[in-house]
Amino acid sequence: MNGSVPRVAHLAVYDTVADWEYGHLVVELNTGRFTGVPYQVRTVAESPGPVTTMGGLRLLPDLELADVSPADSALLILPGSAFWDSGGGAPFVAKAAEFLQAGVPVAAICGATAGLARAGLLDARRHTSAAPEYLAATGYRGAAGYVDQPAVADRGLVTAGPQAPVQFAAATLGMLGLASAEHLDAYVGVFHCADPAAFGALTAAA
Repeated sequence: MNGSVPRVAHLAVYDTVADWEYGHLVVELNTGRFTGVPYQVRTVAESPGPVTTMGGLRLLPDLELADVSPADSALLILPGSAFWDSGGGAPFVAKAAEFLQAGVPVAAICGATAGLARAGLLDARRHTSAAPEYLAATGYRGAAGYVDQPAVADRGLVTAGPQAPVQFAAATLGMLGLASAEHLDAYVGVFHCADPAAFGALTAAA
C-alpha cells in the first residue's frame, strides 16, 4: 500500500443504521488481524449528536460529514438504514460521489446501494444489491450492470446486499489490496460457510 494514502476508513452512521452489515468489515480494518495492516475507523454523521442503531446502540460520531475529505481518507463505508428506502441519505450520496471522483474507494451495502442508484452512481459500474427488483424500483438506468453475486467490486466501488456482510467485508479488503483472493476465500469460508478447514488457510495467510 502506498504510504501516502491515509490508513483511515470513514463509517457513515445514522439512525437505524444496520449493525450487522458493517461489523465484519470494521473489525478487520481496525484490528488488521488477518491483513497485518490496521486502519483507524472513524464514524461520520450529518450532525454532531448521537445516533441510534437498528440494534438500539447509541453512537456518538467522531466527525460531521461536512468535515470529511477524500484527501484524508482511504475508504467511505455506507451501511443500510431505514431512511434509504424513503429517499434519504442525499448528503452521504453526494460525499460518495466526491470520493469516487477523487479516486477514493466507497463501499455500500443494502439500502445505501439504492441511494447510489438514484444518483446515477451505479449506471456505469457493475454492481449488486439485495435483489435486482429492489434497485429497479429506484428508476435507475444501470440494470444492465447488475450482477447476481453477494458482493461486487468495480472501479473503486463495492456493493452488496444485506444478506452478505462477510462477502462485503472480503470484497472491500480485496479492493483495498489488503488480502489475496485465496486469503479472502478462506475468510468467507470461516465466517460465512463455517468451514473449519478454511481456518488454517486463513491464519496461515495472516
